[in-house]
Amino acid sequence: MDEFEIIEAVLFAAGSAISLEKLTKISGKPKKAVLLALKELMKAYSSRTSALEIINLGDRYVMQVKPEYAKLMQEVAPKELSAPKLRTLSMIAYHQPLLQSDLIDMRGSGAYDHIKDLIKRGFVESIPCGKSRQLSTTSLFADYFGLMKNDPKAIKEKILELLKLQGGQSEINLWIERRTIAVTPMYESLMSMCGIKEYFVVNAYSPSKEETSRLLEVDVLVASAGYIDTLRQYFDGKILEIHSTTFEDLTEAVSLLSEELTNEVDPEAVENTLKKIRNTREKYVSSSVLIEKKVKPATEMASRIINDLSLGISSEGILIAPDYGTLRNDVKIERGGQILIPTHHSVEGDLLERICKKYDSILKGLSKFEKRGA
Repeated sequence: MDEFEIIEAVLFAAGSAISLEKLTKISGKPKKAVLLALKELMKAYSSRTSALEIINLGDRYVMQVKPEYAKLMQEVAPKELSAPKLRTLSMIAYHQPLLQSDLIDMRGSGAYDHIKDLIKRGFVESIPCGKSRQLSTTSLFADYFGLMKNDPKAIKEKILELLKLQGGQSEINLWIERRTIAVTPMYESLMSMCGIKEYFVVNAYSPSKEETSRLLEVDVLVASAGYIDTLRQYFDGKILEIHSTTFEDLTEAVSLLSEELTNEVDPEAVENTLKKIRNTREKYVSSSVLIEKKVKPATEMASRIINDLSLGISSEGILIAPDYGTLRNDVKIERGGQILIPTHHSVEGDLLERICKKYDSILKGLSKFEKRGA
């Protein structure tokens, strides 16, 4: 066998970049002969109709599938990284050296498992740094993505270049700036309130087989607060927990999405929504000023709305309770002399409309009691 055939066989079998020094050692040929063989091989592969190419990475060489065929190989390539893990890897590559604690803030607790797998695969190295750990890419990362060298500045420049191309030849493309968002049905209206256009709706609390599969590709999930344990059975990405009892809750929800999904929200839509919430709340608070009847909240939800309306509270007051009929300890709510607040399962409309209906139920109910002189 001549050096041409030996080098071709080594590159094919390696599956990753091989240094010039190692190629010289394996072939048993002079360095000059190896370089000449590499040059001829690269020329031959670039001129023929082939799905393969040989790339010079500086002092290393790699035989790989051409970028235009990469997506076709995803289903059959062994041990490919999932989209969420690739996005976690991209965040590390772009911001390196990156503290693990900062990465978790950006990607959610599900990134812990991503980091472990990326370290195991050799794409990321982790070293102690204070109370956290510092993450950075390895030379294997550079090889895998066809980069000349594992230099943080060069990697960042390459990523920015790919972002400008809008569909370049790398798995990294666009994953730094945009994330895949899923939302539970109740909070779909929150997406339009924030001007978020790209998302999909999923029942994340008890997903179907198809929904479970889709959740694997999700970076951020918007769902009701208090269901983390349930959600973690199906989703390991970042979860944005939303409360939606009061106008303040809705304001905080819009602000949270604005902070966490900076590149996905529409600032103008956010500003308009916050203004609408503020104006709506002011009308309800103004309407409650003249109400003299005192109330007795049966639940925390009722208490929060009552406090927002600045209504008087008394143990002998009119009972304000949710419409589901029982408290958490299964104690039944007496139906006489009370006002029932409609909960989400019994009202329709967007989040703002649903909150308005809760406030309406209390104000209109108290108004009737006052008219009756009760």
